[in-house]
Amino acid sequence: MEFALWIGTFKITRMGQLVAKEASRRLCVPFGIVDLSLAPTPAVGDSVAYILEEMGLESCGCHGTTAALALLNDAVKKGGVMASSHVGGLSGAFIPVSEDAGMIAAAERGTLDITKLECMTAVCSVGLDMIVVPGDISAEKISAIIADEAAIGMVNSKTTAVRLIPAIGKKAGEELSFGGLLGKGPVMPVREGDPSEFINRGGRLPAPLQSLKN
Repeated sequence: MEFALWIGTFKITRMGQLVAKEASRRLCVPFGIVDLSLAPTPAVGDSVAYILEEMGLESCGCHGTTAALALLNDAVKKGGVMASSHVGGLSGAFIPVSEDAGMIAAAERGTLDITKLECMTAVCSVGLDMIVVPGDISAEKISAIIADEAAIGMVNSKTTAVRLIPAIGKKAGEELSFGGLLGKGPVMPVREGDPSEFINRGGRLPAPLQSLKN
């Protein structure tokens, strides 16, 4: 399965480089880089979640999703590097919920929640992306979610980010529509429990100690 993913990525990237070089020639500008990132949209055929389900998952978010995403991300990077002379950017799989039809469907089914998404960010290219949360979420709880994601980035020496969208006046289970490429988002529940005391202590997450790796 992984070899098939590599081959698919290789073919797509090689075609992308050929097109980019021809565009550079016609525009009389230097050829730059190829970013291999899988950036989904709500359009049919543009879903990262459906790719994961084609790999054998009944639904994105079920057990095995993190492993499947890791294989996909690995294939995108390795297959793409073989196909292009200049690879840059993040070059991996993005998992924005409201911009991916399969992610939306999985969240609506209840198989994909914010906790599973946090696990998935440990092996993909970005962090918690385009997630709609209840409008009454506290600032401290938002800060705690950001802190969790920052911790994953710090420990793994990788890029992470958080795009949460509080849906004012809406509760978990409802839907917020953005239209166009931004799609729509089911309002996803957040975990119970109050992190306010921890967050209000202030401070910062420490930078990783690189000296132990050298």
